Amino acid sequence: MPALATRAPAKINLTLHVLGRRPGDGYHALESLVVFAGSSAGDLLTLEPGPALDLVVTGPTAGPAGPLDDNLVMRAARHLAAEVPGLAVGRFRLVKRLPVAAGIGGGSSDAAGALRLLGRLNGLSPDHPTLMAAARRTGADVPVCLDPRARMMRGAGEAVGPALPLPPMPAVLINPGVPVETAPVFRALGLKVGEAHPLAAETHPAVDGLSGLDALFARIAPARNDLEAPALTVAPVIGDTLAALRDQADCRLARMSGSGATVFGLFGHRSAAVRAARTIAAAQPGWWVRATLLR
Repeated sequence: MPALATRAPAKINLTLHVLGRRPGDGYHALESLVVFAGSSAGDLLTLEPGPALDLVVTGPTAGPAGPLDDNLVMRAARHLAAEVPGLAVGRFRLVKRLPVAAGIGGGSSDAAGALRLLGRLNGLSPDHPTLMAAARRTGADVPVCLDPRARMMRGAGEAVGPALPLPPMPAVLINPGVPVETAPVFRALGLKVGEAHPLAAETHPAVDGLSGLDALFARIAPARNDLEAPALTVAPVIGDTLAALRDQADCRLARMSGSGATVFGLFGHRSAAVRAARTIAAAQPGWWVRATLLR
C-alpha cells in the first residue's frame, strides 16, 4: 500500500479566555476561538504501512522536537493502538517546519495528523469516537486539531464545538525564536485551584453568521488572550513582535496565540500581509515569519 500523507497546520488561538482553575483537577478552564493556518505554516506527516510503529523526524525544526519515543505522534499512535486490537501501523515520517514550544500547537497538530492517517489506514471514519478518545488522552490541544477547521474549544481542551464557516483571514505569524513552555505562563497567571479569572463573567463574542472580514474583526477585537500578559513576563520579546505587527499598514489586530511566543497579525488584504511579512523578515532575519491564510 502506498504511503499516506497529511498536513499538520499551525493552530492559532484568535481568542483565549481563561475562566478559572477547576476545583477538581486543577486544570485551567478555557474558552477559545481556534483557526488553522494555510500551507505556508505547517508540518508534513506521512505514514508508510509496515509491521512496526516507527517515527523519523526531519526538517528545519527537527532538533528541538525532542526524543522520538516521547513525540506526540508516537503517543497518539500508542493510545489508538490500545483501543483498537490489531491496529495496522507503520513508519511515520515527520517533516518538522513549525517552531517548537511556540503556542501554535505544532506537536498537537502532528499527533492529530497521525490519528487521521491511522484512521484512514484502518478504515476508521474521521469522526470515529475512538479517534477522539485517543486525541483526548494524548494532549489538551489534540482534539481541536483532529479536524483542523475554525471552531470553539472549551474546558481544558476536551470540549470541541462544530466547525464555523469563517471567511479566510490574511495573516502574518511571527515567532522570535524563543521557546516558551506552557506551565510557567499559567503559573504567572497566578490563579489558585477553584479560583475564577477576574474577567470570567464577560461573555465570549459569538462569531456565527458573520459576513466578511470587517464584521469578523470587529467582533473579535474586544476579546483577548488572557495568557498574553503573563507570557510577556516570561518572554518580553513577545512585546517586540506585537509592536512590529502593529506598525504595519493594514494590520487590523495583533495578538498572541496560545501561551506564546508566536503572535499573529490579521490584515484586510492578502497582499498587505505578504508585504508586512517581507518587511518584518528583512528587519529581523532571526525571526520565523510567515504570511498565511487562517480559516
